[in-house]
Amino acid sequence: MAEVFAEDSTSAGAMLDDRRVEELSSGRSRGAGIRVVDGKTTGFAHTSDLSEAGLLAAAAAAAAVAQQGGGKVRTVALGPGSIHDRGDRMLPDSVDKARKLDLLRRADEAARAMGDAVSQVQVGCGDSRRRVLIANSDGLLAEDDQVRTRFNVICVANGDTGMQTGHESLARTEGYEIFERYGVEDIARTAAARALVKLSARPAPSGEVPIVLAGGSGGILFHEACGHGLEADHIVKDASVYTGQVGQLVASPLVTLVDDGTVLGEWGNFAFDDEGCAPGRNVLIENGVLTDYMWDWLRARQEGRTSSGNGRRQSYQHLPMVRMTNTYLLAGSENADEIVAQTPSGVYVKKLGGGQVNTATGDFVFGTTEAYLIEDGHITEPLRDANLIGNGPEVLRRIDAVADDFDMTPGTCGKDGQSVPVGCGQATLRITGVTLGGTA
Repeated sequence: MAEVFAEDSTSAGAMLDDRRVEELSSGRSRGAGIRVVDGKTTGFAHTSDLSEAGLLAAAAAAAAVAQQGGGKVRTVALGPGSIHDRGDRMLPDSVDKARKLDLLRRADEAARAMGDAVSQVQVGCGDSRRRVLIANSDGLLAEDDQVRTRFNVICVANGDTGMQTGHESLARTEGYEIFERYGVEDIARTAAARALVKLSARPAPSGEVPIVLAGGSGGILFHEACGHGLEADHIVKDASVYTGQVGQLVASPLVTLVDDGTVLGEWGNFAFDDEGCAPGRNVLIENGVLTDYMWDWLRARQEGRTSSGNGRRQSYQHLPMVRMTNTYLLAGSENADEIVAQTPSGVYVKKLGGGQVNTATGDFVFGTTEAYLIEDGHITEPLRDANLIGNGPEVLRRIDAVADDFDMTPGTCGKDGQSVPVGCGQATLRITGVTLGGTA
């Protein structure tokens, strides 16, 4: 198989820090990556020279590497059909800098208006446009035009307990029309409130406790704790705790886990993956039973099946690999408030931070950025940041209640040195026991 991946990407960003414009940036990246697969050997070359001569040179280099055999991947750097119509969008280059700076200033003012304790506000916005064309020797020809816009606010509040930080962001695979539906002032108030509430926070308890994850906030846990383990490259290398588990009960019957790149507007949405395959709604776990993995073209070819639309790459300079898109747990039927009311004691996690997982074992560690005690079925005192420590398969088995308040959260996923935009989601749910690494 021979494949050409051509890309033209532009990006821009602006940042307001301490009421001063600290950054106005823009960039452009343009080039092509050529992949040649011969048996089990892959040759790959990339170039920023899109002339006919430049492309032919890259193709020759990739083919020469593939023909050497040996079943390995080697990369050579050479120096400097169907089109999806996404409809009307307010493209980033149609929005002037003055309007972008006005969004930043409005958010800054809204955050500071939350109280005198808000001592520092940093507001940033960014946008990108990524146009790609993919063609291969199987006859595929696909084009996509991806526009993404993000807005984030970080607030610092000062009090008797020292400095506390709150963060909130908005990120959509859309243009600047998103600000007709989402108010930057609301984003700023959420970030400021998150910092202010921590000023009265007490140390989090230690030990195994029931955890209630608020809708949307905990999707990153399932992305890391089980999503990566369901990527086919880990499976074929026997580097996942889920290897050979298809058809087996691996989670609570309340759990249905889906990866879906077709969810319009979410951060992991696209018309074609980076191998030209249309994304799909891939059910990975259904009612607790493992049903399938995520596949890119190469791993699917090795197993005699088709790609699930999960072949993604950071840029034309990178080979595609199996990656998640929008990964989420389906909503249940219970009421979120009732789940809390039916929890005598525990911790309510309103916002999770970053984390990491060992795909071979499923063990994970995640930080909380906004959490509260649950006492006698009521959310009470705020808690200082702590860590959730556990095992992905075990956590999936311990989910005993799922609400109907589904929500999504954007994120950036890193794997093998490549970063791609992804979405994570879930409704409010309860885990009967997770180890909380607090300081109380």
